[in-house]
Parts: sequence; structure tokens; C-alpha cells
Amino acid sequence: MNRILDIGDRPARLNVEDGLLCVRVEGGPEARVPLAEVGALLVSHGRVVFTHGVLAGLSASGGVYVACDERHMPVGMMLPLAGNSVQTERIAAQAEASAPLRKQAWKYVVQMKLVNQAWALSLVRGHGHGLEGMAARVRSGDPGNVEGEAARKYWRFLFGANGFTRDRASGGVNAWLNYGYAVVRAVMGRAVCAAGLHPSLGLHHHNRYDAFCLVSDLMEPYRPLVDVCAAGMAAAHGTERELGKELKRELLEFLNQDFLVEGERRELFSLCAQTARSLGELYCGQRNRMFLPRFEGLGGVP
Repeated sequence: MNRILDIGDRPARLNVEDGLLCVRVEGGPEARVPLAEVGALLVSHGRVVFTHGVLAGLSASGGVYVACDERHMPVGMMLPLAGNSVQTERIAAQAEASAPLRKQAWKYVVQMKLVNQAWALSLVRGHGHGLEGMAARVRSGDPGNVEGEAARKYWRFLFGANGFTRDRASGGVNAWLNYGYAVVRAVMGRAVCAAGLHPSLGLHHHNRYDAFCLVSDLMEPYRPLVDVCAAGMAAAHGTERELGKELKRELLEFLNQDFLVEGERRELFSLCAQTARSLGELYCGQRNRMFLPRFEGLGGVP
């Protein structure tokens, strides 16, 4: 089991004892969690203190540490340094991958993103609004930017008549999305390192200031999970409520549940791991297409 922990509401002290992450929150009881079960640790409160053993132990067990600012927005991420017995071979193959291979892989990423966006709209609005059909128009490398065309339609319908505009710098529902995406990014970052791949060598994203281009690429088909949760929260709370303890809990509980993929109940960590692992195998010529999930239901239910 992999757990996503968020410590951001009160001062706390963290240390490791006998393989357990010990969390002493001010004014509350001590909690102990096996380090091996912590997939991602997010910290945003300015008075959280932890020992070196927490970071070293988390990295050794394959976990990810995410530092957040006072708005609970992630500003840094620490990933395990070594995660695969054939890492050198994988990274060499990744660096030498041909442009056609990378463009074909990106085509599939965009296609599955659109398919999952159609699924999200069907859940939230009862209709996919043609996004799944648009996926068939995506060509190698998506030179026609079908992804961008679909995004304009997607955001127009997802939040109904609320006049929503996706703006990363805004608060309210935009901040919820930023936070949820950051959690998925952390989980995918962990998966990429565990698969022996280098997170900065992307398929499509090429930003000299982004050390996690590949993570940004591979998380695209997973974004609709966060969108579905945010749309449900908007229906319950409106779109202007600021991100706080209760809303973060809702997002984390949503992402910690099982999802139905190919008729099986799967957790987010497992799905991301399979995606990253399959890309490594694609680079090494061991398969023809990487694995990307087509979501069918929530909580293991269609």
C-alpha cells in the first residue's frame, strides 16, 4: 500500500524510529506510519521540523518529498537517486531514442488524455462532447495541436455555466487543480525514477528550467482524475473557496482510492509505475507501445 501524506495545518516534528515515520503534530497525538507505505510526503507548514533520517529513509524506501509554500502549492520535489537495477541501460536508451519513436509515444499520450477527458466529462456532465472522437485525429507528435483544441472545449464544459477559465495563478478551483496535479506529478516522478529513467529527458516537453519534463509528459492522461474530483468539489462548495485542510483531504482521499482500468481495481501508484516501466521497455525495444490507463470507473466501480 502507498499513502500520500500532507502535513500543512499545524507545527509538527517528524523523525524515524525502527522503520516508522513518527509524526508529532502540535496539540495532537503522535502518529506512526511505516516508511515503506509512504509514497509521497507533502509539507507546507513553516514550522514543520524533521531529521535527516526522514529524508534519507523516505528516499531509501522509494518515497517522494514535496515542499510546499504558504499557499500549499508545491515549490520543490526530492526524488530517489537510484531506483532500478538496469538504470544505466535504460537512461542510455532513453537518451538515444529516435524522434519518430518519441513522437509516436507522444501521440499515444495525447490520445489517451483526450479519451480520459471524455470519460471525465461523461461522469460530470453525462456526455463526452466528442473528445474521444477527436483522439483519432491526433497524428505523430500532434503537429495540429489537437490537444489544445480539445482543451478549449473541455474546460468550457467541465464546470458547466460557471464561466471557468483555467489559470494557474488564480485561486479557488484553479488552486485545487494545481494541488491535485502536483500530487499526481509527485507520484509519477517516483515511478519514473523507479523505472530507471531520467526525469528531465521528455517525450514532448522541453523546458530548460523544468527538471521533470518526462514526468510532465507521462502525467497528462492522469490529469482528468484530478479534474473529476475538482468538479465534484465545485458542485458541493462553489468554485471560489480557497484551498484548505478539508479540500486537501478530499483531493487526497480521492487520489488514494482504487480506479477501474481494464476491468481491474488499480491504485494510482501502481498505474503510474506500469506506465513508466512500459516506457523504459519501449525505449529498450522490448515492446511496441507503452501502457497508459483508460479509466472506466471510480473506487473499482464502473
